[in-house]
Amino acid sequence: MSAAPLFADLAGDIDISFEFFPPKTEAMEVALWETVQALAPYDPRFVSVTYGAGGSTRARTHATVTRIEAETGIPAAAHLTCVGASREEVLEIARSYWAAGIRHIVALRGDPPVAGEKFVAHPAGFANAVELTAALRALAPFEISVAAYPETHPDAVSAQADMEFLHAKIQAGATRAITQAFFDVEVFLRFRDAALKAGISAEIVPGILPIVNVAQARKFARAIPPWMDRLLDGLDAQPQARQLVSATIAAEMCRALYAEGVRQFHFYTLNRAPLTSAICHLLGRKAGPQPLESGM
Repeated sequence: MSAAPLFADLAGDIDISFEFFPPKTEAMEVALWETVQALAPYDPRFVSVTYGAGGSTRARTHATVTRIEAETGIPAAAHLTCVGASREEVLEIARSYWAAGIRHIVALRGDPPVAGEKFVAHPAGFANAVELTAALRALAPFEISVAAYPETHPDAVSAQADMEFLHAKIQAGATRAITQAFFDVEVFLRFRDAALKAGISAEIVPGILPIVNVAQARKFARAIPPWMDRLLDGLDAQPQARQLVSATIAAEMCRALYAEGVRQFHFYTLNRAPLTSAICHLLGRKAGPQPLESGM
């Protein structure tokens, strides 16, 4: 007897969330809103909006996250980093989010303003995400998500030290951890098992990146498996075929995670809806009626 099709009759019993980045131009703002409209019917439990290196998108992040919250009713989470600001400046931003009705913060150390440079804390700022998380927890009853690194943070001295740091973030008050993108299911499963062994009981949510192009994907993940490179090779001039292949790769990875009991997924959308929509649908999460009518 043949095996059942890989995606046959999935229950759709998953929690999903989406990540967006703030638009830089009016055209990008229109494109973002079209993406929000396309993905909102999948009923995400929250969406997050990123914060540029060195705080370079602070105002745009604030505008985007508050507008999503106000116009869609979807709980919106704002990324907040330690880079380029004093403790009081960072906490003032957090207070402004609370005043605007934002109840969820993604607390991150953040990347240096110049790629490749070593992170240096502001003289009067937070040294790391543990300090930031603890301060946010003391400030207001935020829901707080933090980052996790299945392939180890580039600045960590070891995988064990990195896991201990994640544990410290959870103990400081984080609600969950969302992982950096990865492309090897076993990497995530080993990391999840190690987190449990380390005493971390909070959610470890896999971050899923449907690949638009390999060069871009390398900015999100530490490694791309050789087999994936080979599958995507030669598709640069065939964007539609590349999207089909990328959706297949990501969907099969999610299906493998689902088979191992994973029920939470966080999608790095890159402000594009089709690949994420296809994966959600394959996992049994069907779109409801379009809830949005206004433009952003």
